Amino acid sequence: MEKIIVEKRLFDELNELIEILYKEEYFGFLQSAEEYVNKTYAFIDTIPHVKSKKAKISRYGKNYATFKANNKTSWYLFFDVVDGVYLISFITNNHSVNYPKFI
Repeated sequence: MEKIIVEKRLFDELNELIEILYKEEYFGFLQSAEEYVNKTYAFIDTIPHVKSKKAKISRYGKNYATFKANNKTSWYLFFDVVDGVYLISFITNNHSVNYPKFI
């Protein structure tokens, strides 16, 4: 059975994202921002079963999987797999100026 490990830094970033989305008024309610990030967490649980691609730069992981959060935003989760263990170490989205260099 596969095991998924998410680096603590990534958890911290996603939890921070909730506050940013709410404070920057991307969502009118804090609960809506939490639900949005929870969908990303739910996607993380499916990483072993989704189609992944090779990353251009393996600094944050040799592979990545894409999660389309809505019509405007796609998230890219970078990871390595060793002996059935998925180590997820980086997340970015299509709004980041740096994302094209990784995929």
